Amino acid sequence: MRIAVRRVSDDPQLRSHRDEIDAIDRQLQDLINKRVALAREIAALKSEHQQPTFYRPEREAQILQNVLARNTGPLPGEEMARLFREIMSASLAAEQLLKIAVLGPQGTYTQMAALKHFGGSAETVDAATIGDVFHAVESDQAGFGVVPIENSTEGVIAESMNRLVDTPLRVCGEIELRIQHCLLSHADDISRVEMVLAHGQALAQCRYWLQRQLPHAELKTANSNAEAAKQAATDKSVAAIAGAGNAGLYGLPILAREIEDVAGNTTRFLVIGKLDCGPSGNDKTSLLVSVKNKPGALFHLLEPLARHGVSMTRIESRPSRTGLWEYVFFVDVEGHAAEPKLVTALADLEREAAVCKILGSYPRAVL
Repeated sequence: MRIAVRRVSDDPQLRSHRDEIDAIDRQLQDLINKRVALAREIAALKSEHQQPTFYRPEREAQILQNVLARNTGPLPGEEMARLFREIMSASLAAEQLLKIAVLGPQGTYTQMAALKHFGGSAETVDAATIGDVFHAVESDQAGFGVVPIENSTEGVIAESMNRLVDTPLRVCGEIELRIQHCLLSHADDISRVEMVLAHGQALAQCRYWLQRQLPHAELKTANSNAEAAKQAATDKSVAAIAGAGNAGLYGLPILAREIEDVAGNTTRFLVIGKLDCGPSGNDKTSLLVSVKNKPGALFHLLEPLARHGVSMTRIESRPSRTGLWEYVFFVDVEGHAAEPKLVTALADLEREAAVCKILGSYPRAVL
């Protein structure tokens, strides 16, 4: 006697739900194509101007902020915003393909940060050093660049800070990226690793793990973690510290995961370009200031910010490189330079400072 087996796919309710999903998919596809068509019409209108600006960071930040604000679930807000990020990226590519200079080769955290911010439809252009990223944007080889500026455990990235002193470029955005390091190598066992290659920041972020697990190995710096992975792929005695994605890119097994010393290890990146961003409603302004050589100079420098109710989120000092024991300060404050209270505060600050340079006002990181 044969027993009839009812397949799950035969369930009428299941078929009904799948039909409804198919109908929604068609609607989504039609709406996305309508959005791209409108983006192209906007591009045509912009092209009538002498110097059209296709990418507006403040507009994209506002869209993502609105997505988060109106999201009711069940999909988490950040996941929904990431979907919109990719839709906006594809729409912008239909207007103008963005070229973004990043620290190469393929697979660096800088590239990951760029794709997180601009979406997968942007084209990343590899640069050998952070200085080369600045040069690529300054010389119009790329429309924007992404550079690391500070790490939550190891502090500032000196090369990026130094280049901000004299570049004509503006800060157009910020990106925060969770950094999870892996040890990659063709070595049969971790004990066979004779050398560890990585960017200097990555070596520092994994300092204690390396001391415990690989006390015998030579530590050597590379221009980037992806470059380290590329080199490790050719020598089984060498291991690289890099993101997990580099394992697939360069054919390297992962010997250990999450080897960073501090959980929550995060790097902040800046977007650099020739664009002045308008207010988004949730902005930061980055400043470079130097103090006059007089008693209480730093107090007098910061006092206008406090007096006008401007919140300072970061201050870092760097040698000015123009005189012995002279320093410049990098200051981040909340708000846009066009906001009335910041206009007044910055005017007072300029009177106290030897130099005051607005590096840029830009939307706070949304994702």
